[in-house]
Amino acid sequence: MEIKRAGSQPSQRGPADWFTGTVRIDPLFLSPEPASAAGNAVTFEPGARTAWHTHPLGQTLIVLSGAGRVQREGGPIEEIKPGDVVWFAPGEKHWHGAAPTTAMTHIAIQEALDGKGVDWLEQVTDEQYHASS
Repeated sequence: MEIKRAGSQPSQRGPADWFTGTVRIDPLFLSPEPASAAGNAVTFEPGARTAWHTHPLGQTLIVLSGAGRVQREGGPIEEIKPGDVVWFAPGEKHWHGAAPTTAMTHIAIQEALDGKGVDWLEQVTDEQYHASS
């Protein structure tokens, strides 16, 4: 058994290569081998979002607070709120982030395949983010 105490792992700023706007990443867990799951609490300030990306084994988001947006390639922008759980299938190109005027925090859980949990792609443009808003 291992207990990770709240506040024992430092927060990190979301890198500009992977995010637009102000994003804070709070590590929650990285499972020891042979398991390959990892989880982070991610807080997006209003208008902040990820770049387009995929996960080789999929990703689950659990919305904790605020209001957010998610979109998979070719689909509409979907609004998300506390209590919502979002599943992205393996290889599904997508992005997620806060609503334009409201911050959002979610827990993101994904597994790694051959040591890699995410493939980062191009940034989500302002036009893409504000489409159908």
